[in-house]
Amino acid sequence: MPDRPEFQEKQYAFARHIRDPKNNPAPIDTEDRRMAIYRELFFNNLLNLLGQTFPVLKKLLTKDKWRSLIRQFMVNHEAQSPYFLEVPQEFVKFLETGYTLKDDDFPFLIELAHYEWVELALSVSDDENDLTGIDQSGDLLAGIPVASRLAWAFSYQFAVHRINAKFLPREPGEQPTCLAICRNSNDDMDFMELNPVTVRLFELIGDNTSASGRDLLTTLAAEIQHPDPEALIPHGLDAMQQMLSAEILLGVK
Repeated sequence: MPDRPEFQEKQYAFARHIRDPKNNPAPIDTEDRRMAIYRELFFNNLLNLLGQTFPVLKKLLTKDKWRSLIRQFMVNHEAQSPYFLEVPQEFVKFLETGYTLKDDDFPFLIELAHYEWVELALSVSDDENDLTGIDQSGDLLAGIPVASRLAWAFSYQFAVHRINAKFLPREPGEQPTCLAICRNSNDDMDFMELNPVTVRLFELIGDNTSASGRDLLTTLAAEIQHPDPEALIPHGLDAMQQMLSAEILLGVK
């Protein structure tokens, strides 16, 4: 591989030093006073951005622990996106793939970060719901249910939506915590607690373009091997009505 031009070598040296000043010297012939400005600027920008995106996580950690986590992110993670708004997602990727929980870490640290990132991702999403041809008060069993493009469902080991300074679980719950997180028509963020069965129902609705609500519930009953598929219908209808009220569903086609 040919040598890089001198200016590129300086750029790489500059970037290495900014990310990890303890282990990478500043570019040759660069005044440390000036480099200190850049070191503080880059680090403080990340501190502020990620602190705003992950307020609960930041509040739960000590100042030193939070700063150490951000520094490890800078040093060890190779971001795949140059966009400022996508830095929080890169931070979550780092936690999920490049960070090993320590004995003194909260066991829910990674899941809490993911949950807090989802709120940001939905709040800035460019996706829009097209209500053309959708009956918002239609029959959810006879019609084809339509899921909001601004509603996502996830399962967590910990009750991440409840975590605060007074609720710091050390062990996962007996059952997974299933949440549908939604940006409603007022652009407010909300969530609805689900269970593994209603998460699967939401997935079936999201993937569906032609089956009626009743048909989807029949499919769900077969998947979970329900002994009385017809008995599942009213429970499934109730779940869909709750999703509709929460704007997780838009209506029917």
